[in-house]
Amino acid sequence: MRLILLGPPGAGKGTQAAFITEHFGIPQISTGDMLRAAVKAGTPLGVAAKKIMDAGGLVSDDIIIGLVQDRLKQPDCSKGYLFDGFPRTIPQADALKQAHVALDFVIEIAVPEEDIIDRMSGRRVHPASGRSYHLRFNPPKVAEHDDLTGEPLVQRDDDKEETVRHRLKVYRDQTRPLVDYYSNWAGSDATAPRYRKVEGVGSVDEIKAKIFAALV
Repeated sequence: MRLILLGPPGAGKGTQAAFITEHFGIPQISTGDMLRAAVKAGTPLGVAAKKIMDAGGLVSDDIIIGLVQDRLKQPDCSKGYLFDGFPRTIPQADALKQAHVALDFVIEIAVPEEDIIDRMSGRRVHPASGRSYHLRFNPPKVAEHDDLTGEPLVQRDDDKEETVRHRLKVYRDQTRPLVDYYSNWAGSDATAPRYRKVEGVGSVDEIKAKIFAALV
């Protein structure tokens, strides 16, 4: 099982990725993890990437694709892999295609933007323990206070509405075009990865069942 998960921030990709990787016995491949590992190991690509990052630059798609190809040669990828947060842009998707990286499925978890804003801006955390709540879906017994300690809950900067709206705009501009890219490719080429759209609204288990039903 070789696949890409697409969807906006807050769509639940991380949660569903964990179910998929466990079920199929495949690794979740993150470009961030690969970069850190390559830099630490001092591989040629890692050295090149470190120079760019130390200078405050963005690592090129060529280096990222090279890292992906190196990573896919590892034994744990023999049964497949799931790409996490990659590709993010059309040029990266093109580079992946030109490198003939095998893919079986592209799954889009589709969630309306207002639902995502509601989900994320309603989150509150207890900093000391990491316990999390949601004002609507999992409220604390006393508003804005932790159930066990009574200490105040906080809203992380990442969950503030203006931050969420900005992240959604970046997704819309940069990554959302991949949905059309992969759906159009699947519609015109029998060798393309199969594209499936799954509605990411409902319980975690309901969404999980929809994804597994799509992976056939």
